[in-house]
Amino acid sequence: MSEYEQTDTEMSVIQPATAAAAVSKNVQAGLPKNMVLDPGWFDGDWSKFEDWWRGIRLFLKSNRVNGTDDRITAILAHLRGGVAGIYAQKKLNELDEDNDTQDWDEFVKELKTTFSDKSKAVDAE
Repeated sequence: MSEYEQTDTEMSVIQPATAAAAVSKNVQAGLPKNMVLDPGWFDGDWSKFEDWWRGIRLFLKSNRVNGTDDRITAILAHLRGGVAGIYAQKKLNELDEDNDTQDWDEFVKELKTTFSDKSKAVDAE
C-alpha cells in the first residue's frame, strides 16, 4: 500500500466519525437532524472547489461544528486523493507537530489559495 493509499484510508475513517459525532451531538441536545447533506470528498479539482467549499461550510454550520480545530479537522477529513490528499496529509502532519490552536482565517486563506479555480481569476481580468 502506497503512502497516498494509506492516507486515503486514514482519512476515510476520520470523515464519517467526525460527521457522525456532530450529528450525534445535535440529536442528544434535542436538535433536529441535519438537513444539509454532506458535500462529500474534494479531490483537488479546482473547477469544483467553489461549490464544494460552499457545501462544506453549510454542512459544518448546520452540524454546529464551531471550534476552529474541529472545523479544520472536518475539512481535512473531506480532502481525498490527488493534490487534495497530499495537502491534507501535509496539514495533518503540521497539526500533529504543533499543539497550538490553529488560526481559522489563515487556514481558509491557504485553502482558497491552493484550490480556487485560477482560470476564474484570469477570466475576471
